[in-house]
Amino acid sequence: MNKNDSFIQNEGDVFCSSKIKEFENWLNSFLNFEKFPQKNMFWLDTMEYFSKKADRANLFCKTFHVAGSKGKGSTSAFIASILEQANIRTGLYTSPHILNFLERITENQKFFSQEVYEEAAEELVSLVENAESVEFLKNRPITWFELVTLYSFLCFRKAKVECAIFEVGLGGRLDATNVIKPKVCCIGPIELEHTEYLGDTVEKIAQEKGGIIKENTPVVIAKQKQSVKEIFKKIAKEKNAPIFFIDEICSNISTKIHVVSDENKSDCPDINKACQENFPVLKMKTQIDSKIFSRKLKTDLKLLGDFQAENAALAAIAVKLAFPEIPESTIEKGLEKTKLPGRFEILDTQKIFKELPFIILDGAHTPRSVAFTLKTIDEAKLNVKNLLFACAEDKKIDEIAELFKGFSGKIFLTIPGTVKKSDLKKVENAFSSKGIKFHSDSNYIQQIKNAIGQSKNDKTALLVTGSFYLVAEVKKYIKNLYEDLS
Repeated sequence: MNKNDSFIQNEGDVFCSSKIKEFENWLNSFLNFEKFPQKNMFWLDTMEYFSKKADRANLFCKTFHVAGSKGKGSTSAFIASILEQANIRTGLYTSPHILNFLERITENQKFFSQEVYEEAAEELVSLVENAESVEFLKNRPITWFELVTLYSFLCFRKAKVECAIFEVGLGGRLDATNVIKPKVCCIGPIELEHTEYLGDTVEKIAQEKGGIIKENTPVVIAKQKQSVKEIFKKIAKEKNAPIFFIDEICSNISTKIHVVSDENKSDCPDINKACQENFPVLKMKTQIDSKIFSRKLKTDLKLLGDFQAENAALAAIAVKLAFPEIPESTIEKGLEKTKLPGRFEILDTQKIFKELPFIILDGAHTPRSVAFTLKTIDEAKLNVKNLLFACAEDKKIDEIAELFKGFSGKIFLTIPGTVKKSDLKKVENAFSSKGIKFHSDSNYIQQIKNAIGQSKNDKTALLVTGSFYLVAEVKKYIKNLYEDLS
């Protein structure tokens, strides 16, 4: 196995110099809402203050701003890949990270030089430690996510990127990223999520997400229920922002998942045989019909599922609005090359576990996204018989558990590591109430071992889903296992 394989190597290891480790420890001394969420603690005063102190690093280059309950990471990755294909040096700011926090700040998922990260770290620490004592900082000190967002501004400026894509962390209106002035805003599907902080209806949540819409700035929006559409239309009208809904400007988005036997894309006729005997390369033929383009876009996506085709359309339209000179052939190539860790990512573990065909990692954590994952498995006719599942405590576990009622294999429940707060008893009750049998253990490392071992014995695939943090723990486990075998 090549030690550069993305799921084996902690790609940030090369940057784990003493300076970066010291900087990460410094960051971790600040309040982290991802680990310890709190109410009524969001505002933009801090970001505005430090952005100004940093000579408006937030306005250094052209930007895209991406919000939504689902699809933010995929849409951001699609945009970055298209711009890279167009030879535009592009910064990408996303969350969460899988193995190393530097994954959040990259040049289209490739790390910048060590000097960029170290010099930006020095600049940020100096900026914060030399800040004047202002009243609002006494009321609520700067937080981890605000610091990392500021760090991304400084890294991108140090690296002299020409364009940057910023994925919203939570909500939109008061998110730390909402101090940029983008060329285009994107909003993905709206679902009930983080209701304690964003509101208990999709309409209230839409109001928060719609807070990224800027004056005279185009906004491209995924399919939404009509009441949500009306909220976005109202905000856009108030901001004099051109608004484009995917389902209104795309007459058709069609997909077909297929298996290719090699990188030359020769189709393999027997999907099940390919999955059992060879590491499968799954792709999705996608066609996007929209009046925004002079012709139909045709591409072969590595990211699978109907929702990914919609994310691709969202990204393609956003790029075309921002850079109309980019050829459509370049857009198609950029979409085709897009990769994203933890989104229906299939790991080639056969060189470690000879009997195990593959492991599918998907950070899906809402009923809609989990349903899409299961639909993709079904469409591709993949031989998935075992499940490893964990989720954070704020997820809609009753609705998610319902989706696994017909799952015929063994189900392993656990917690998603130690970063996110979770409630395993609540998960157990949800699965039990649906009459679903399972094996449960709060020792997530042992459960990872159990689930992989079961799949190894069954010679079937393992689906890992429910949380990106669980995905990260599985990658760490396999990485450590590989190093032990080396």
